[in-house]
Amino acid sequence: MGNSLREQLLKAGLVDKKQVNKAKHDKRITSQKTKGQKTKGQKTRQAAPVEDSVTREERLAYEERNRELNRLRNEEKKRRETMAQIKQLIKTNRITLKERDDDAPFYFVVGKKVKKMFLSEKISNDLTHGRMAIANLDGRFEIIPESAARQIADRDRKPLVFFNDAPPQDPDPQSEPLDL
Repeated sequence: MGNSLREQLLKAGLVDKKQVNKAKHDKRITSQKTKGQKTKGQKTRQAAPVEDSVTREERLAYEERNRELNRLRNEEKKRRETMAQIKQLIKTNRITLKERDDDAPFYFVVGKKVKKMFLSEKISNDLTHGRMAIANLDGRFEIIPESAARQIADRDRKPLVFFNDAPPQDPDPQSEPLDL
């Protein structure tokens, strides 16, 4: 029973002395390699702080990138919420216009283009004096009161196409008689 498997195979004649010696040699080399790996592992542990610092730097860069992406997402979310609030303000406060024969054209500038709406004289005067404003809602122009226009201007001024913040100090030139 004290015989190893190698010796038993040698006695049985299944292997020769040369093969037994080669197996012993291979076993010794593999055991030395595993011992060497343990010592290398200890050396690697000493070198590990360098790798940890690299991974720490990578982790910090990753976290910084994530913070930046989260900040951008939050800004986009805030912008969408603001636009939804503005749309809601315009929808709830818009003044519906009825076409009448005595409506006069009211001209205003959008970008580089001059736009025209047919409005009553009262609404035209209110727009001129800052009591009403024109807002853009999904490509349509809506008339809204001054209070809603100020709330929109506090959030974002871009949807306001025409809003006369500072009404003219002079009385309406159309109502004054001309001196000839």
